[in-house]
Amino acid sequence: MKWLALSLAGPGIWAAGFTLVYALHGTGCAQGWPEVAVPGPVTLHAVALSAGWLATLAAGAILLAVLPAAGPEDGLRRFLPRAGAWIGLGATAFTLLPVAVATSC
Repeated sequence: MKWLALSLAGPGIWAAGFTLVYALHGTGCAQGWPEVAVPGPVTLHAVALSAGWLATLAAGAILLAVLPAAGPEDGLRRFLPRAGAWIGLGATAFTLLPVAVATSC
C-alpha cells in the first residue's frame, strides 16, 4: 500500500498548495495587502502568493527527485508514484500560476 500513498502524494501536494494560495489570496484581500508596497514594484499580496506557489512547486520537485526512477522492466508499483508526482507538479504549475501572477481582489 506504500506505492498507493506515494502515487497520491503529488496530487496531495497540489491540493495543499491550492488551498494555501487561495487562503493567502482571501486573507490578503481582506487585510488590504494589495495596497502594501514592499521594496521594488510589487505588493505584499503578490509576494505572498508567489511564495506560496513557488513553495508548492519546490515540494513537488523534491518529491519527484526523491522517488526512484522506473525502468521498462518495472511494474506499475514503481511507475505510478512518479506519474503522480509529475501530475501534481504539472497541475501546480498550470493552475496556480494565474493566481500568483495576476492578483485581483
